[in-house]
Amino acid sequence: MKIIVKMPSHKYHIQMFSVHGLLRSENMELGRDADTGGQIKYVVELGHALSQCENVKRVELFTRLIVDKVVSEDYAQPIEKINDKFFIVRIQCGGRKYMRKELLWPHLDEYVDKTIKYIKRKDAIADIVHGHYPDGGYVAMQLSEIFGIPFVYTGHSLGRSKLERLLNEGMQEEDINKKYKIDYRIQMEEEVLKKADLIITSTNQEVNDQYGQYHNRDIPKFRVIPPGLDIEKFYPFYHDMLPETAKEEIEMYARASMLEELNRFFMYPDRPLILSLCRPDKRKNIAGLIKAYGEDLELQSMANLAVFAGIRKDITAMEDNERDVLTEILLLMDKYDLYGKIAIPKKHDFEHEVPELYRIAAEKKGVFVNSALTEPFGITLIEAAACGLPVVAPDDGGPRDIVKNCQCGILVDTTDTVAIANAIKQIITDSEKWKQFSKDGTMNIRKHYTWESHATLYMGEISQTSAELGEAKMKVAMPSDAIGRRLARLNYFIVANIDDTLIGGNNENLKELLNLLQENRKHIGFGLATGRTIESATEYLKKHRVPMPDVIITSVGSEIYYGKNLHYGRGWETHISAKWNRDKIVKLLKNLAFLKCQRAEAQRRFKISYEIKPNKDRLAMIHERLLRNKCRYNLIYSQDRYLDILPFRASKGKAIRYLSYKWEIPLRNFLVCGDSGNDEEMLRGEPLGVVVGNYSPELKKLKGNRDVYFAKQEYSGGILEGINRYKFIEKAS
Repeated sequence: MKIIVKMPSHKYHIQMFSVHGLLRSENMELGRDADTGGQIKYVVELGHALSQCENVKRVELFTRLIVDKVVSEDYAQPIEKINDKFFIVRIQCGGRKYMRKELLWPHLDEYVDKTIKYIKRKDAIADIVHGHYPDGGYVAMQLSEIFGIPFVYTGHSLGRSKLERLLNEGMQEEDINKKYKIDYRIQMEEEVLKKADLIITSTNQEVNDQYGQYHNRDIPKFRVIPPGLDIEKFYPFYHDMLPETAKEEIEMYARASMLEELNRFFMYPDRPLILSLCRPDKRKNIAGLIKAYGEDLELQSMANLAVFAGIRKDITAMEDNERDVLTEILLLMDKYDLYGKIAIPKKHDFEHEVPELYRIAAEKKGVFVNSALTEPFGITLIEAAACGLPVVAPDDGGPRDIVKNCQCGILVDTTDTVAIANAIKQIITDSEKWKQFSKDGTMNIRKHYTWESHATLYMGEISQTSAELGEAKMKVAMPSDAIGRRLARLNYFIVANIDDTLIGGNNENLKELLNLLQENRKHIGFGLATGRTIESATEYLKKHRVPMPDVIITSVGSEIYYGKNLHYGRGWETHISAKWNRDKIVKLLKNLAFLKCQRAEAQRRFKISYEIKPNKDRLAMIHERLLRNKCRYNLIYSQDRYLDILPFRASKGKAIRYLSYKWEIPLRNFLVCGDSGNDEEMLRGEPLGVVVGNYSPELKKLKGNRDVYFAKQEYSGGILEGINRYKFIEKAS
């Protein structure tokens, strides 16, 4: 069924990002580990629902490509087509092995760069980027800024809430940061709050209590849109009792498998079933439910308990949190002697078996229990209620909204085991109450919690926000140059050094060059590569009335900035930072008397700058000392005076190769122009090189290179001469 939303004729291309999860369209492995919770199901079902909207032309759900024998080969498929409008796109970063989300932070800039490559290759910039979870939010935020497109965010869970919970559990903040990178996560969440055009939450409690802990809580626009569920899959238990209802073979097999699995645990399988379904996480409070059951002999005599705590093979091989929870479950089962009364199966299929589990429990007049200590939403509650199974849930967050809207069960203090047991007994011993909860749940879920209603509200909110803030850009802070859109269209680039290449000598030549670049800006990008800092470079360009270029490589290639708003290249920073130890190098060279530090403003995080008189032995001494101490670096000496030490991956030339890679512009389509030794590397290799007539002696060695042209004219005149020599304008047009 098509979801019809009455809106403007514009059809949206939506890109969603859920980087950390093991995502696939079918047989999702919910509960496999801490990173495969309900949010992976949320994003897949949201993508599918949005693809059914008539005013959506394409939905792409981006996640990480994983090639690892410990996980399914499904996660190695670069593009998975769900339907004609919905695709899962897998982008590799940080290698190919599966890793938990906290370890992905250092690799997200690589992910951004490779996503940009994908976007340019497909020639399709999205209308909206939607980040899910902090890592997906970070990626979407970067793409939003570089392409000048709206940024929507859904947090699912928040770092400040997690930090508070872990501290309450007794963990030290230092240990929390070491394991979960929680300080960096919170910092990025604050940044997301500043940049997001719209934040979608599942409950009002999430807005008020969870986002309310953040400094930037008042900046973004919030909209509460609860998630939905597939009501064709989670249909009421009584449908199976009707003669006209025909189950598919796979559903019948799933039902039989679940019954067989449960019956092998229970001494009296016909008793009402208390069902719990969640990840083996301490905050899910599975132990509290088992204690409630174990301490109440009356409850044990009237009902069985089934706990589906994720998927496991060998408890000893699992992570600490999961291993501790599962071990505690087994010890409590033994402590209360619950054999024959409790089932703890090792696996279950979410696609077909879980809906059958809810219906089996409903047919047995049982109850579903979510015993979590805190619950931001509670997707299992709406699944259970949709199948006609009453619920017991924490008096917190999402359950408050769900039980209020659907009248499908009882809220309790889940730290009180007696309250849990009493609520369960209250439902299963009162047949009229059970029927009322069951009926109200099935009816009201269809009113409040369907993906159809979610998609309708979602697209309505997007349309409204676009209308309020303008179709071209949704927020005042959005870069007006939207430099990413321009770079994605370009296939040719001219890059020049500033001092003594672009600027110097005849001003008329500079004016002619700038006019030529302006006339051909549809086809040719303009970049500058300089030893100056970004502050010095921009001030100098302004002084000489040179407009900001599309790209400026500063500090001898250790920093990259995009567009007139100087969007900082985080991806380049991540790329060059590997094995860079600035403090170690400074310390090693401190006692060399022939080295004089340049002024403080010339020093950068990824550049150490000295002055040194010409002397080959001195340079050899520096190399020997740094190599002996296993430093990774790039040493650049220019104009017989300046010495710059950079990360081994950094230089003007390497920065140009990085731009070629990131923006899919062939190196042969770059024309690079320089005059001194710190331009040498960028003049070598595949790009077309131009050495201006006023060059420094250290560039003489490049004479005779096939693609390095030595111009007769100086400064900008030499650049113009080189452009004509290579017929660069004609090639690009």
